[in-house]
Order: sequence, then C-alpha cells, then structure tokens
Amino acid sequence: MTKNMTSAEPANMQCINEAVCIHTGKIFDSCMDKDCIEDLRVCLCPKSQAVVDTAISIRPKTATLLNACVRVEEINFNKGCYSVDVTYFYRVTGEAFPGDRFVSGLAIFEKRVLLYGGTGGTKIFSSKGGMKCKPSCSNLPTAVVEAVDPLPLSMRISDCPICEPSDGEIREIPQEIADFFEDGLVTNICGKQLYVTLGQFSIIRLERETQLEIPIYNYCIPEKECVGSEDDPCTLFASIPFPVEDFFPPKGDPGQCVVRDNA
Repeated sequence: MTKNMTSAEPANMQCINEAVCIHTGKIFDSCMDKDCIEDLRVCLCPKSQAVVDTAISIRPKTATLLNACVRVEEINFNKGCYSVDVTYFYRVTGEAFPGDRFVSGLAIFEKRVLLYGGTGGTKIFSSKGGMKCKPSCSNLPTAVVEAVDPLPLSMRISDCPICEPSDGEIREIPQEIADFFEDGLVTNICGKQLYVTLGQFSIIRLERETQLEIPIYNYCIPEKECVGSEDDPCTLFASIPFPVEDFFPPKGDPGQCVVRDNA
C-alpha cells in the first residue's frame, strides 16, 4: 500500500525526461520490526553441551542468521490479506566461565505477520521455468524477508528447561541447517540448557509481478510496524535505532572509479 511507504520527492521534476516500462514485483504491503527475542533455547554441539554442563555462566559473543524459511497463506475471512510465517535459524556463540571456553549452537525463532497482498487471477509462466510448475505459478503473492544478523543481548544457563513445543525433543531441524554444524547437534533435553536473547531487525513485504511505467526517484522505506508479534519489548533493544544503512546502501560517487592520468 502506497500510503504506508515514504519516498524522497525529486528536487526538480524537470529532470525527469523519460518514463521506463518495467516488469517487476510491485510491493503491496510491507512492515519493519524490531524483535526482542527472549529465552530462545540453544541446541548445542556435543562438545559445547559438555562445556555448558560444567560452566557457571556464559557471555554472548556472536549471532549469525543462517537462513529463513518463509511461507505465505491466504486468510479466508479477509480477502486480499495473507499471513506470512517466518522461521529464522541462527548460529550463536558464547564464552563460558570459568575457563573462557567457546560454545556454539543453533537457535530457532518463529514469527507471523499479517499483510495485504492484493488479489490476482493470473498465473505467471516463463521460459526460465520449463515445464516444471514452481510456486511462482500460483496466485499467491511473493513474501520477501530482509534481515540483518541479530544482536546477541544476553545468555543464561538453566538447570530446568523451559517448556518446549514437543516432549523432550527440539523441533525437526532441516538438513541444510544441520550441515552448518559439522559435529552435529544435541537435540534432546539433557543436562543444563543454554538460552539466548537476541535483537532482530527485519523488513517483510508482499509482492506481485506486474508491468509498470515509472520514473525512478529514491528508496522507499516502510513506516508501520509489523502486526502479529507477541513479544514484549526489551528496554535496551528498543533504544537502538533501525539500521537503515544496512538495508539501503548510500549513493556512491561513480567518479571515484575513474582512473585519472596524473601526468
């Protein structure tokens, strides 16, 4: 929805001397969010589990976003609205005390947002896809998630595990995620458990392919917050400004790439 987007007005309309016809993904709705994700269970590597079992405390070191699984479903009672389910997979590391020993593992975070994706009755095919019908052949809009690596805010060790979605077992881990951990992961709840609190910045949008005739001005940045997050805000994380530069790089100077003859 254009009313939820802001864009810089051109300094001089007379500078626009040509309209460009493009086939692109039109953004129907988007939102940005600052998620303070508290007490995510860390599924540890075997060696790291042994370290945690004898540690007194853990200091967070790094957090890396490995991948995100994105799913879109239509909301039957509200035409044109869709739920976007995102599952984030993180590699987190910490430093154990005593001994300054290194630990690493996997943390998983799921969130759902509701966005407007319009309606469409056409199915799109192209020569790139051959005869195999991919999800792009459906009438669903395309969900796009942009995210930066999260901020590791805190870690803690617990003798009593927080209730998990399954009885004593962590949810199924996709093989492509498990491959990031060469030594494997301890998926059952045994021994001490490690929990991490992360701060995640993200932008989520719904797009549909269309043909447009447009001038190009500047980047458009969503203003509204995502709907559907049930996490309570963290005071520390709420004070951190949204890192716009990571999502929208500043304009460079093309002249700096020109090799000048000093002779």
